Amino acid sequence: MSTCTTASRDLDEPLAGTAATARTWLLLEQPGPWGARALTSSHLDPEVGRALEAAAEGTGVRVALIRRPGRHADSHPSARRRVYVAHTAPGNTWLRGHVTDRPEELLGLDFTALGAGDHGGFGTPHTGDPLALVCTNGKRDRCCAVLGRPLAAELATSGEQGAWEVTHLGGHRFSPTLLVLPYGYAYGRSDQSAVKEILEGVRTGRVVTEGCRGSSAWERPGQAAELAVRTETGEDAAGALSVVHTAGTAPRWDVTVVHTDGRRWRVTVAQGASQPSRPESCGAALATPARMDVVAVRLIGDGTAQEIPATVTSE
Repeated sequence: MSTCTTASRDLDEPLAGTAATARTWLLLEQPGPWGARALTSSHLDPEVGRALEAAAEGTGVRVALIRRPGRHADSHPSARRRVYVAHTAPGNTWLRGHVTDRPEELLGLDFTALGAGDHGGFGTPHTGDPLALVCTNGKRDRCCAVLGRPLAAELATSGEQGAWEVTHLGGHRFSPTLLVLPYGYAYGRSDQSAVKEILEGVRTGRVVTEGCRGSSAWERPGQAAELAVRTETGEDAAGALSVVHTAGTAPRWDVTVVHTDGRRWRVTVAQGASQPSRPESCGAALATPARMDVVAVRLIGDGTAQEIPATVTSE
């Protein structure tokens, strides 16, 4: 039986510019089963879940539930659970951890400040392995469970202490999907060997662009633009590039990407439609998902622009 994942893979649907957008991630451990809207359909108090969703709205913070890989019986485990908060903007990237037995205490956080990159002293700096968050929520799409859960289990079995299952990263058709923190780059169609390479890159401050959907710090045109500059230049340092300006509206943008050494690029990104039609989720009607195509990458300097052939597109 064909799935949204096999259709997307067979049609070679592009990954660039498809990551979820969130400058800051707030992750709360919640073992046990998850529903499609996990914050209000799990063993977390649904009133707390609704309040967290409301507090995060419009702040740049995305809230998700996490659990350790393995079997998830319908039982109530220990009340103590891990909390992580991560800010992914270059120049102010951080990841902090906390342990709580009262999830409602998270409602006391300043979500506007968190979204702007100010943790306010919450938690302590994370010093362990980078976090590898694999989407496994089969209630949203079966591909996430069928493909994501084995990957998360393989990572945990191989000794990756930062391996977690997560409720939702978007883009079911790219399963297994992965978010890596602290840098906030998302990946699709991942396997264990690829994730090992990605995590080794994180440990040495590098970004692997193969299979990358983009950085959650940027809107989708910026995600595609930054990846295009990385591929054109071979730059892999995690904090080297920032998206500083995006001009235009759909379906065409000019995105300015800046290097820490002062170089600047203007990247033209066009929104297209993936053809032919395919399901964006299992059981959904056929559709033509939006795609981000890089039209041109221009290196800007001394008031002139040098055209660089755009070898990186969303094709």
